[in-house]
Formats: sequence, structure tokens, C-alpha cells
Amino acid sequence: MLCLGWNTKAYSQSVSGRIYELDANMHEQSMPGVNIYWINTQSGTTTDSKGEFRLSSQGIKDQRLIVSFMGYKTDTLPVRGLSRLDYRLRPTNKQLSTVEVSGTTNSSFISGMDPRKVQVVTSKELRRAACCNLAESFETNSSVDVNYADAITGARQIQLLGLSGVYSQVITENVPLVRGLGSSFGMGYIPGSWMESIQLSKGASSVVNGFESTTGQINVEFKKPSTADRFFVNAYLNHRGRAELNADVASKLGDKLSTMSFIHLSRFNNPADANNDLFMDQPKVSTVNLMNRWDYMVPNKYVSRLGIKYLNEQRISGFMDFDPDTFRQDTIGIDEGLKTYGLKVKTQRLESFWKNGLMFENKPDRSVALIVSGIYHDQEGFFGLNSYNGIQKSFYANLLYQDIIGNPNHKFTTGMSFMYDNYKESYNRTDFTYLYQVAGGDLDNISDSLFTIYSYKDTLFSMDRREIVPGAFLEYTLNLKDKFTLIAGLRVDHHNTYGTFYTPRMHLRYKIRPETILRASIGKGYRTANIFAENYSIMASQRVIHFVNTPKQEEAWNMGVNLTHDFSLFTRDAQLDIEAYRTWFVNQVIVDLDSMPADVFIYNLDGKSYSNIFQVQLTLEPIKRFTLLAAFRLNDVHVTENGKLREKAMVNAYKGLLTASYATKYGKWKVDVTAQFNGKARIPDTQKMPAALQRPGYSPSYMQLLAQITRHFKKFDVYLGGENLGNFTQNNPITEYWRPYHTHFDTSMVWGPIVGTTIYAGFRYTLK
Repeated sequence: MLCLGWNTKAYSQSVSGRIYELDANMHEQSMPGVNIYWINTQSGTTTDSKGEFRLSSQGIKDQRLIVSFMGYKTDTLPVRGLSRLDYRLRPTNKQLSTVEVSGTTNSSFISGMDPRKVQVVTSKELRRAACCNLAESFETNSSVDVNYADAITGARQIQLLGLSGVYSQVITENVPLVRGLGSSFGMGYIPGSWMESIQLSKGASSVVNGFESTTGQINVEFKKPSTADRFFVNAYLNHRGRAELNADVASKLGDKLSTMSFIHLSRFNNPADANNDLFMDQPKVSTVNLMNRWDYMVPNKYVSRLGIKYLNEQRISGFMDFDPDTFRQDTIGIDEGLKTYGLKVKTQRLESFWKNGLMFENKPDRSVALIVSGIYHDQEGFFGLNSYNGIQKSFYANLLYQDIIGNPNHKFTTGMSFMYDNYKESYNRTDFTYLYQVAGGDLDNISDSLFTIYSYKDTLFSMDRREIVPGAFLEYTLNLKDKFTLIAGLRVDHHNTYGTFYTPRMHLRYKIRPETILRASIGKGYRTANIFAENYSIMASQRVIHFVNTPKQEEAWNMGVNLTHDFSLFTRDAQLDIEAYRTWFVNQVIVDLDSMPADVFIYNLDGKSYSNIFQVQLTLEPIKRFTLLAAFRLNDVHVTENGKLREKAMVNAYKGLLTASYATKYGKWKVDVTAQFNGKARIPDTQKMPAALQRPGYSPSYMQLLAQITRHFKKFDVYLGGENLGNFTQNNPITEYWRPYHTHFDTSMVWGPIVGTTIYAGFRYTLK
């Protein structure tokens, strides 16, 4: 069947556990020789001398275990989603009123059945931290880095495989809605409590979902009205004054129709200036986010999902005393040393999607699907004397057909897509020219009084464009006895500006042993850069902008290999994951902050640009209900700027991650601790600046610590946590902050956290 979402059924490759009974003194006694097998199959095992067992779940659709032993009651246990099971046998001559079954499910795991390297992040993993939105949901993830894009707007950007998140395709239930002008703030538009799960794939993704993915794909699955709890509410408050309220209500209107409504309210209006640079450490933000969805399902025949989402957000930042209502956006007072500086960005966004799937009862492998979606994004704001306005109108349609060739070992998916984008962007900025009143031109010792404006120039940048891209694709899947899987895909698209281009992608999966899987992938990706919407730090700074040539379509290749090995350690499940990926660009739009410290040059790549990533990760459970994850990643990312190949700025040389999670029996208490280790990162060249403004060539290495404790009750949870518990922050994130209208005023030099220790608390209430 053609899925309208990712397959997340394979929660673990195996189920392990222990079978025991209680003796006369109510002490646990291990039971060797107990028969355990999957229902309606001959696939099974017996417990060893310690009562332990391990049984593969690969290829098992009905995941119920039969547990039997002579003289004891035979029982059927549903274990879907469990990786560990402890079960107490009961003698047949005793009838007990309760059945004690306890188990653990991995909150984040690598799908063993998918030929692609797909990491599934469940709602359980999302609750290990406050997870207020998608951008903040990767704090416990070893693959995705989350950093501030600049020192003033509060935009959070991700890095995957050492490259900016714009090279990763972010989709919601296989619909590409987080793109275009929403790329800088878009991940903050998806509240964490709305999400059912996240599927993260690295490298080239399926051609079915388009051509824009290069380094990976992040697919968000929202809660479904047919399976969600009737009512859920989550309230969050931190000691800095950020407050959030999330709620969702699900209703079943019959056997086939169901609906669900979501609400997210967020407000922060209590800025602080802990680093004494006159600027707010965090912007004032108020957000209203609403969504309503409808599902109509006829089992094995028809599925229809319809949704609409609305967002209204306002951001205000700048000097601590900045008031956007009284601010005059003109040049009056500049010559007298005007100090007032601030920004205000207002966003209104409307998204909609409609997904339809048609199945055939007598042809279970045949299905047809149609997905359509639309985006209206309206953003306007100003950054000091500079103003920005952007409107995006987008439409997307994808028609898919899936079937087999002869038998289920040969499957194919084919179809046609259509993408329409209409962008209207304008950026009006004022560039100032200064006289330096310093004897002999010595600028090593400068102060406010040494500069006098003698001219200024207004420049209007208009980035209007319309993109029309029809396309077609074919993807073939070969599966040989679950030992070897090949996915080969090709799509062809025609762009109204860039012409016809081809996107080939291939994935391999080989099961070396039942517990060892090797994967490999290679593929191509394309995208059109949104210069201003993806680089708010340029608009919030005073660097003079130079377009050296007309930006072209970005084009890159990605290839990678991954080895996953499941094994037993401390008599419990453990997993080792090793991977290496390389991305190299055929063309890339370079935003050059190195050549001149008071300028930014934008041009097409002329030389090499690549990213090499190596990562190793170990997951284990040393004792019952205590899980550890340790990961280490090396980043080798280089780009050619102005004819010179150099390390890409603001990319850490390495990242280490250590997470620990412990739950008491029955999960009443849970403690989660995460330590992040961030290596040094190159800072854009400042050697041509006055000595007082120059920065070191590299940032220092630093560590961040996060922790949360949760108390679970019958219908609600209460949690208390902290972020950046070591209180490490970057000094002077804004260059020349005291003179915001001078060309050296720069908000882009952010390599570390800006906000210190944050303590938060909240509760979750669930009505089943």
C-alpha cells in the first residue's frame, strides 16, 4: 500500500526479556526452557538458564507473543513497540486478578526495515526536554546541531551533515510546507506537543518527495485524530518569563470521520541584557498558532486527510529601551550620533494540505495517492533604518501510483508532480559613509567621537521571481528475501528559468547478519536560494551588500555509508552505529563574510565546496530502565571564497553527545540528563578591521548541560528542567554594538549560546 506517511511500524529489530515466577516468599525465580513464539508462526525460541530470551521481530506483522510452559497458564502478549519484556508466569491452579507485564520501548531508534538510514524520534523522546518547537527538539540528538542564526532576531538554524538546514528537506507528513520564505523561522512554527514523531534520514532521500533534499530529510508526523487522545494540554513557563500553552482536542464523528484541533500560544516580553551590550539577549516574541485537521478513512479502500494551519507572530528586538511605536525610521539624528536601534518583524502564514489514498481490495500492493498543498506567507519588518517585505504564494501537487512487477519482491512507485512558487521580496537599506577623524589614519584606538557621517545612500533590492516546475519520477525497489534491498530512483523536472534537470538517487541495504545491517546511498539535489529570507543576519547588520553575479540554481551530490550492529551487553540490548557521508557542490550560492569585514559578497561557487562527516554512536542499557547514548562526530567542511579554499565558518570541528535516562518502576519518576561537547569553529576573518574590533580566528570549545526530571501521575505529568546549566555564553556576539549604524556593526558573529542558564517547569494533562 502506498503510504501517506512514513512507515514507523518497525520499532525494534528484536524483542528480548526475562520470564520468571514468584516463589512462596514472593521472590522472583528465573524460568528456563519457556516456549516463546510469534502468534500464527513457527518463529520462536526458549529462555536460557537465566530466564532470558531474544527473538527477532523482522518481517513479523502481527507482533503478539505466545508464552507457554507446562503447568503454567499460556498467555498472549502484545509487544509492538517494546524492545524489552519482563513477564511473570502464573501456575494454572492459581487465578490471579492482575497480569504483570513491564517493558521498555526505545524513545529514538534506527528503523531496521527501511533501506534508508532513518532515525525515528518518538513522542517519548520529545518529552525528554521541554521541546517547545521543532527547532528545539534536537537537543538530545547526535546528528542535528541547533544554533542561533544571529545575535538579535532569535532565529534558530539547524545543521545536518555539517551544512545549513536549508539543504535538508523539512516536510510534514510527506508534504513540503517548511520551505521558501519560512526557512529561517519555519522550524519554530511547529510546536513540539503537536508532533507524534519525527523521522530523520541522512543523505539523499526518495525522489518521490521532490528534488530539494541534499543532506537529508526531516519528516514530522502530527497527531492523528483517529488515534490521538481525546484531550491534551501542555503548559510551560521558564524563569525568564517565556510562557507557552499547547492544547489539542480529538473527536470521532463516526466509524470513518474524525477531526482534531490544535492551539499554540506563546509569549515572551521580559528581555534581559546579561552580557551588558545594550541589546536584548532574546527578542520579544508573541505567537498564535492554530491548526484543524479532518480524517476520513474506509479501511483497505480509501483514506483522505485534510488540514489547515494559521500562524501570526511578532518579533521585537534591539536596544533594551527600544520602542517600535515611537521609533522614527529615517536618517534624522544620525549625524548627531543616533543611538536607537531595533527591529520588528511580523509574520502571517497560512498552510493547507489535502491527501488522498485509494487502495484495491483484490490488489493489496496497488494504490494511488494524490497530495496537494498551498502556502501563503506574508512577512514585513524593519531592521533599524532598513526595511524588508516578503510574500510567498506556493502550490504543490503530487500524484503517485504504486504496484508490483510479478511479485512483491519487485515494487515500483511512479508519478507526476507540480510546484509553483511566486515570491515578491524587497529590501530597502541605507549605507553610510564615514570620515575617520584620526591623525595619520591610525584606527587602532577608536571611540564614538572619531566618526562623522558625511553621506549616505539608499539601495532597494528587489528579488521578485516566479518558479514553475512540473516533474515526473520513477522509483524501483528490489527486495531479496529481506537480505538485500535496492531502491533506485530517477526524476526529471523542468524549471521555467533553469530548464530541464535530472535527479538520480539510489539506496542499498544488505543484512550481513540478522543483527548487522549495512546501508549505502548516493544521490543529487537541487534548490533555489532565498538570499535575504535565509540570511537575516545580513539585514540586521550594516555590511554593504554586493551581488557579484546573478545567483544560479544550487546543485550538489551526496553519498554515504552506514553500519548498524545490534548486540547484547550486560544481558540487555545495545546498538553500535557508524556512518560516513560526503557532500560536494557543483554550484552553490556563496555568502562571503570573509573577504571584507564591512561587506558581504554574494556570488556563485568558483572552486570546491564539500562536507565530510564521520560519526559513531553507541546506545546501551547497563541496568534495567537506565539508558545511555554516547556519540562523537567529526566535521570536515570547506568552501572556496574569493579563490581561496578554507574551512567553512561557524561549523564546529567536532561534536560529542552523552545522554542518560533513568525511569523508576512503572515510570512514575524519570530523570534525563544531556551533555553536549562542541569543538572549535572558525570565525569569519576580521584581520582587516581596527585592532579593537578584531576577533580570534577560532571560537573556544565548550560544553552545555541540560537536565529534566518528570513525575508521572495517572492523567498528568509534572516536569522541572534546566538548559545551559553551566551558564556558558559567548562574549560580544555583536560587533561594534555601541554604533549600530556604522559599517562594522555585525550580528552574524555567533558561534555559541547567547542566553545563560534557563530554569523551566510545566505540566502535561492527558484525557484518554
